[in-house]
Order: sequence, then C-alpha cells, then structure tokens
Amino acid sequence: MTLTVLAPDGVPEIRAGEDLAALVVTALAPVDGDIVVVTSKVISKAEGRVVTGTDRAAAVAGELAEPGARLVARRGPTQIVRTRLGLTMAAAGVDASNVELGSVVLLPLDPDGSARTLRRAVAELTGANIGVVVTDTAGRAWRTGQTDIAIGAAGLLVLDDHSGRTDAHGNELAVTAPALADELAGAAELAQGKLTARPFALVRGRGDLVLPAGHDGPGAAALVRVEGEDLFGYGAREAVVRALTGDPADRAPFGAPAPTEEVVDAVTRVLGVPPVVDGERLVCPPDPRLAPLAFALGWVVQEGAEKMSIQPFTP
Repeated sequence: MTLTVLAPDGVPEIRAGEDLAALVVTALAPVDGDIVVVTSKVISKAEGRVVTGTDRAAAVAGELAEPGARLVARRGPTQIVRTRLGLTMAAAGVDASNVELGSVVLLPLDPDGSARTLRRAVAELTGANIGVVVTDTAGRAWRTGQTDIAIGAAGLLVLDDHSGRTDAHGNELAVTAPALADELAGAAELAQGKLTARPFALVRGRGDLVLPAGHDGPGAAALVRVEGEDLFGYGAREAVVRALTGDPADRAPFGAPAPTEEVVDAVTRVLGVPPVVDGERLVCPPDPRLAPLAFALGWVVQEGAEKMSIQPFTP
C-alpha cells in the first residue's frame, strides 16, 4: 500500500465568508477516493468564529459557560475543558496563534456539519466523491507534546472496530478499534506543519475508507466517549475536590456505580475494616471519609446513629 499526503503552499489568509470548497479544489484538485483534510482554524475563520478585542482567558470562560461544558482539570493558568461538543482540550480549543493580534479563534460550532457542507460543495464543483476530515491539535494524557486529531468528519469510516476478529495466531480481538480519522489527521499534519500556511492537505491511497456518495457516516462525534465512560473524568486534584464537595451535578464524570466487590475493596482499604454486605447495601462503621468515597464510586450514604450504610446511586 502507498499513502500519499500533499499539503500545498500558497493558500491565502482565510476571511469570514470565504468559499473554502473553491479554495480546496484549486489547491488540491481532489478526485474520487481522496480524503481532504482541513484545519479547524480555517473552518472557524470562514464561519466567522474569530473574536476580536478579547483575551484567551475570557474566551475560555465563555466556552465554559456553554451548556454541557465543564472544567476537567486545572494547573495554574492551564485549563483542560470538556467542551459542549464533548471534546476534551486545553483552553476549550480556543486558539490565539496564527491569527491577528488581539483576536482569538473559537472551534467551529458544528465540525461534523462543516465537514458535510465542504464534502457536498466539493462534489458539486468536481463530481468527486471524497472524504473530509476537520482537524485540531490536542495533547495526550501521559504523553509530552501534541498531535492533530479529527474533530469533524464526513463521508469517512472514522473507526475500525476489530472486536470479534482474530489475529494471525488465532487470538480473538476484544477492544482493538483504530481511530482512523485521528490517524489521517496526524498523517496530514506531518505535511502541513504548524507555521507554514498549509491548512489543506490531501491524503491519497485510502479510498477504501471513503463512504459512498450520499452517505456521510457518523462523523468524528463517534470518537467522543459518552460522559461517564471515560476512566479519567476529572484531573487527580479535581476528583478529590469534587468528591468531597459531593455536588449531584458532578456525578456523571465519575461514571456508573462501581460493582459491589470493588466498593467492598475500596471501603476496606480506606476504613481499615470490611463492610457487612446486606443485599445491595454495605453496612459500615460511622466515618466522615465514607461519604466522599461513596460519591466517587457512584454510591450514596445513609446515616444512622451507630452505623452507616451505602448503596448504589439511582437517578
């Protein structure tokens, strides 16, 4: 297999209302089976998502105020935010680079929608059936540096679920699922660079990932874990504070209630004595540490005069 990535120079500065499809066709001349990769920044610029006269901190605060957004972790001025789109990114994806001084760029309102619009427009101009990926830069837990990921996609197989398949040795695969759209985003970024004014890239050689015309697929939204399914819903410090606070609104990121055996082990480790299992309840000696522990595990405390019990939380 041969994979070719082309990221041409000469793309002009993008302004609000710009015809991105025309620029893409001029720069890339895509044909059937090609995958067009576009940075979210030029999508945002074309869609008027540049904010002038505000600093990055104020813009991040505005994004945090959006319904569904929340703070995941903070270290000094650095804030990791789960945006209203479910993307977990530094500074909520607000970017102050490669933009005029005194301005910041917000993420597109609907990256998958932007990808669908671009795909249709390119098809109208060229007749070509292509895939589209909208990218942004993100850090990774436990890894230094950043890489590009797909935050929008259209006409593309974004995830290849290997569950149930067997490898060459006969081992059944259970959780292997390559994030194809993210891999394409990373490959394109190698050619685009960060300071080179190459916001468009064309990936050729993986036409097998392009969906038939008229079928856009689930988009990059399919790569976002549902709230509570991620094992790292909060940063380490934030998780402690949230559990001690016990705000019901904070339950979702801690996930579904832990199974009884896991809770028994946790209570035993923290309190030093095992709880008494009484059906779905665990009876424990009174201890102020039990309430935040139960909250973190998705359980709730019922207090008594001489004993406390905990049981799984039900909405």
